[in-house]
Amino acid sequence: MATLLRRTFHGRTMLALLLLAAGCAFAQQTVTDAAKPATATSPSTSTSAPDPHFQSRVNRYKIAPGDSFDLNFELSPEFNQTAVSVQPDGFVTLRGVGDIKVQGQTVPQLTETLRGAYSKILNAPIISVVLKDFEKPYFVADGQVGKPGKYDLRGDLTLTQAIAVAGGFTDASKHSQVLLFRRVSDEWMEAKIIDVKKMEKAGNLKEDPMLHPGDMLFVPKNTMSKIDHFFPTASMGTFFQQP
Repeated sequence: MATLLRRTFHGRTMLALLLLAAGCAFAQQTVTDAAKPATATSPSTSTSAPDPHFQSRVNRYKIAPGDSFDLNFELSPEFNQTAVSVQPDGFVTLRGVGDIKVQGQTVPQLTETLRGAYSKILNAPIISVVLKDFEKPYFVADGQVGKPGKYDLRGDLTLTQAIAVAGGFTDASKHSQVLLFRRVSDEWMEAKIIDVKKMEKAGNLKEDPMLHPGDMLFVPKNTMSKIDHFFPTASMGTFFQQP
């Protein structure tokens, strides 16, 4: 994702439909009724088909390289550690148990992992983990908005509110085909076309989706009549080309 951000922020981007990975089937989605769920064809390379509805990931934060946390033992304070840093390979080095991989775990999962590790040298350890430094929730706005970029996601924010935060639509915006990208797993992104023009014209924002941490919205300049509903995360870069 970091590579994507670097590529999309170099200048104004335009959206181009390209062939995705071999074996992925394309699914057509009409724009005239964006409120309907998009038709999806499950990728042939996936062993389990994702739910065709626009999904939500588990919102619990997952430990990532560069994060740090305090580790406290209620009954064995000699094992306490402060500002334990997660290394680039996802491991941490802990007093008494050595290297443990923690990347991708939520705080409750990390706590259980540490209890299991320390149970080899302590009797029923009582452990608490407090995150100290971590990536703040964010969303990305790109394409034909006034100020493309990465923004902090503070509280509840809808798609239209996020567009306003990013400077609003430009004169070249395609209001009826705003794309919302959401990661649904480590390997897959999900895309949905939102007809903001129709919502605003009707004065009804019930279909205005709430953003989740890590979401990306893209306002295209050119017409986008179809898009593959599910595609590999690695293919995100093919959607964005320099003008």
